[in-house]
Order: sequence, then C-alpha cells, then structure tokens
Amino acid sequence: MTTTSLTDEQLRYPIGKFQKPEAYTSELLQEAIQTIKTLPARLRAEVIKLNADQLNTTYRPGGWTLKQVVHHLADSHMNALMRIKLALTEENPSIKPYSEAGWAMQADYNLPIEASIKSLEGIHQHMVALFESFTENEWPRTFLHPERGVTYTIQMSAAMYAWHSNHHLAHITQTMKQWGL
Repeated sequence: MTTTSLTDEQLRYPIGKFQKPEAYTSELLQEAIQTIKTLPARLRAEVIKLNADQLNTTYRPGGWTLKQVVHHLADSHMNALMRIKLALTEENPSIKPYSEAGWAMQADYNLPIEASIKSLEGIHQHMVALFESFTENEWPRTFLHPERGVTYTIQMSAAMYAWHSNHHLAHITQTMKQWGL
C-alpha cells in the first residue's frame, strides 16, 4: 500500500476518527486502561526499527515527521494527565489549551525520541495508577475545554487517550508498511 493509494482522510485518521462511546462500561474502561498501559512498550517496539532518516519522514504530505509524532504523544498525554488531576481536585476546572503545532516546532522536538518514550512510560504509569484506583465517583468528574466549549469527563478522556495512543501509533506503523518494514 502506498501513500498515493490512500486518501488524505485515511492518512490523517488511519484508525478512523474518535467516536464517543454510547456508554462507559467497565469493560470499555478496562480496555482503555490496557491500551494506555501498553502504549510505551508498543511504541518502542515499532520505532526501534527506524533510522534517523525514517524518523524524519512525514506520515503524510504536510504532516508531522514520525519523530514529531512520538514527541507529540508525550506532550499530549502529559497535558491529559494534568487535566485528569485538575478534574479530580477541582469542580469542573477550565483547563489551559495549548498549541500542538507550536509545541511541535520547539527545540525539544529535536531530542532523540527516547526522551519522549521515557516520559510516556512515566506519564502512563501515573494515568494507569489513577484509573485503576477509581471508584464510580471519580470517572464522571469533569473539566472544561474553553476553546472547544466542551465539558469532558475523565471516562471520556480515558477513551479518547486510548484512541489517541492507537491513532498515532498507526501513523507510524502505516508508514512503516509503506516501506515494507
């Protein structure tokens, strides 16, 4: 499969766009926790196969490089952890949005990807420890995203970040398939 045989939408969303679940069952939340728990190891297993030139290749025309995708995962999930903790300790706090594209242009995105994989390992340990400790009272706690005007529950965040984990991992694995790796 080559990039030219895929539409821009397929390249952007290789596993499809996030679909809000109709219900947050214990099975769905356990699956989300497992996905989040295993992302750092699954990510490492894939990117270890890549050389510097491959890591500096975009997953789609005009998109981020695979290296930027790895660094973005750490930044995004770090923000998610902070949002979850705010929701646990405040009543429907308004979170601070950030410029993903702006962050992707900063000097730390030139670091080796190992820095972000190590960060993800720690961030995901924290997320999983929180999620696994929750009673039915913590999951529905909320935070407000002021730019989007949307209130998110922690359970929705768990589902979204499980999807986000697989979404960006698919950017990497789909690109690798195109190279025959």
